[in-house]
Amino acid sequence: MSFTATVLTLYPEMFPGPLGVSLAGRAHAAGTWSMNAVQIRDFATDKHRTVDDTPAGGGAGMVLKPDVLARAIDHARGLSPDAPVLAMTPRGRPISQARIRELAAGPGVTIVCGRFEGFDERIFDGREVEEVSVGDIVLSGGEPAALMVLDACIRLLPGVMGAAWSGVEESFESGLLEYPHYTRPVTWEGRTIPEVLRSGDHAKIAAWRKQRAEDDTRLRRPDLWDRHGDGRVRSASGARQED
Repeated sequence: MSFTATVLTLYPEMFPGPLGVSLAGRAHAAGTWSMNAVQIRDFATDKHRTVDDTPAGGGAGMVLKPDVLARAIDHARGLSPDAPVLAMTPRGRPISQARIRELAAGPGVTIVCGRFEGFDERIFDGREVEEVSVGDIVLSGGEPAALMVLDACIRLLPGVMGAAWSGVEESFESGLLEYPHYTRPVTWEGRTIPEVLRSGDHAKIAAWRKQRAEDDTRLRRPDLWDRHGDGRVRSASGARQED
């Protein structure tokens, strides 16, 4: 059974977009995953196909209506009953590589893309929807964020990446940022590949990479470093990390 992505959006023409090329595109053509881009306006009941209204209490912008969203979500659940439903919103919990791995291991995902000022809060009380953020930024809509989440999932599906281990030694998989990479030429604009990487000593190379991952995480992402906590954190793939 392939991974099924259902996206509820006001702009279905944005999909598959970049997911139709490169690794994701080839996997889509091979049937490894499939996509349903569903127009939210199809679930409005008035002649103008209205999906939003002014915010209660006043304020700028418009808010997506809960009744329309509920009908769209119910429809999506009929298409993929076992798929979790995510709503892309800056008010959501930041998504992690561990959560991406959980999603990729399942039957698929339904993603609701917000627009305007976002969602009527009652949709989260009335339907089982996971609020998800891709970072401390605000986008014009949830579609670019949905593409990010789907790309992160699709690349982990069996056979999508050329080598299964390609997704193991990456940023966040061990609770750390990934170590830096180099390639030929050996010297470029006076900058030389670190000697240890040219030594052929795999033990020393592994130790150097581990140290650089730790140093870079501590300097660039102290929040990750604090959570890493002396090897007590589990990796995104589930293995316990030890020093």
